[in-house]
Amino acid sequence: MEVSLILRNGKIYTVDDARPWVSAVAIAGRSIVGVGDDRQMLDLAGPRTEVIDLAGRLALPGLCDAHIHFYYWCLARHLAPVAGSPSKEEMLARVGRWMHSAPDTAWVGGWGWNENLWPDPSPPTRDDLDEITGTERPALLWRVDMHAAVANSAALRAAGIDQGTPDPAGGLIGRDATGRPNGLLWELAINLVAEQMPDPDSQTVAAALEGGMSELHRLGVTAVHDQRMKDHDEGPVALAAYQALNRTGRLALRLNCNLAAHDLDHIEALGLASGFGDDYLRLGHVKLFTDGSMGSKTAWMLAPYEPGPDGDRTNTGLSVTPPEQMAAEFRRAAEAGFPVSVHAIGDRANRVVLDIFEELSQTGPQPPIPHRIEHVQILDPADASRLAAMDITASVQPVHAIDDMETAERVLGDRAAHVYNFQTLAQSGALLALGSDAPVADPSPFIGIHAAVCRQRPKQMSAGPWYGAEALSLEQTIYGYTLGAARAAGWQDTTGSISPGKRADIVVLDHDLFAIVDAGVTGREIANTQVAMTIFDGRIVYEGTGGQ
Repeated sequence: MEVSLILRNGKIYTVDDARPWVSAVAIAGRSIVGVGDDRQMLDLAGPRTEVIDLAGRLALPGLCDAHIHFYYWCLARHLAPVAGSPSKEEMLARVGRWMHSAPDTAWVGGWGWNENLWPDPSPPTRDDLDEITGTERPALLWRVDMHAAVANSAALRAAGIDQGTPDPAGGLIGRDATGRPNGLLWELAINLVAEQMPDPDSQTVAAALEGGMSELHRLGVTAVHDQRMKDHDEGPVALAAYQALNRTGRLALRLNCNLAAHDLDHIEALGLASGFGDDYLRLGHVKLFTDGSMGSKTAWMLAPYEPGPDGDRTNTGLSVTPPEQMAAEFRRAAEAGFPVSVHAIGDRANRVVLDIFEELSQTGPQPPIPHRIEHVQILDPADASRLAAMDITASVQPVHAIDDMETAERVLGDRAAHVYNFQTLAQSGALLALGSDAPVADPSPFIGIHAAVCRQRPKQMSAGPWYGAEALSLEQTIYGYTLGAARAAGWQDTTGSISPGKRADIVVLDHDLFAIVDAGVTGREIANTQVAMTIFDGRIVYEGTGGQ
């Protein structure tokens, strides 16, 4: 096959131990056919070969977001933009402005409020929302971690939630001093309202997904591991939408799609197994949930949280799936040919999950690709080496480490030392796959790279790293966003490094991350990195300013 594209005069970090640094790469069609110096690659050029001078810029394998709620993130980009609101008042103002711009939308939706960032850290209530939305147009706004939400009076009424409604299994309905629901919902209680929201039509979903892919290309992301939500039914709808795009050649991502544990009956009946699909869309893991989140104090802990304003010294969080149910579903998934992807935040949640994995490793079938724990957020030191010992992937999100510093210290005290122990996991030999958790956090991998390497917010670098011993090197971090993520999905022979025979997924950056780190990061140097060019499947899908 004739070489279609040559990138030359670059600083190309291949993430391939056989030849980690080259200056040029040759591409034929969808595949990489050569790496080396400029002369070697230019010798492969034909009369129709396009040659691009990288002008010394850094190129990496296409980046992979190993934990993104891709379907919901794409849709959330069109909802009320409450993420990052600096106060409750600004959050409500943003809702009002969005309502004015979308007057015909039946429901008001939004993602990302975080009361821990506000001067007054009291969460919003139904009454706060009612002042903006009125009491006839329903509204549901998710907290940043998606483990809590607030609904207005119309939404509660649509769900039939009143003073006599009991808490659902695995969820809590917030109430005021009189027992009246105050609009706050935790964990599975959110679904009582969310299930009342109308589903978007297929055209709206397709447009949202294509817009999301374009945004990821702008960020240098060419692959994602799509995560499911706890007890939501978006999985079949999302998979159908991805397949529709794939059939028509519009799926410009490598998408590893998880399936929800509550769909196991269908999975078994259809005889599906991990790896089913092609180079663009594959079935990955079966997804389960152990607990909630640290910020909402629903992560399942070995010891109680630090007392808050209410003085509670007994709260150890929530187990949202009984351990015996998890053990049975782990085994069912494994017997059906699927590895397990399990959400575990608290130290007790992680220990329970590791215990189940240990029993399964001794008595159950071995997975075709590694089982994985999503977040591994709070890990007791006694459990730190257990993931590597059982070949379990640690799917972690570096940006959470800098988002949650104050929250971890407030709710855990000295146990904050056991939060986001990335280097400890790496040193133990565990495979790290790095992601963003969007829409919970910003999907930019460069903010994630900054967080992993610096362990501090860009604007607070003078304060020094937060538990700096747990920072990753730049090489470790890039590996986690490339070949590590590919290995976690079983795609290491297809992508993850710039190697002959692999698909031509490459990102060219405007800044040299290695030079930045060598010079010493002082602020937003890494986080502000822009993509000059993204190549997916051998074709240029994004060019920034100065792309050629």
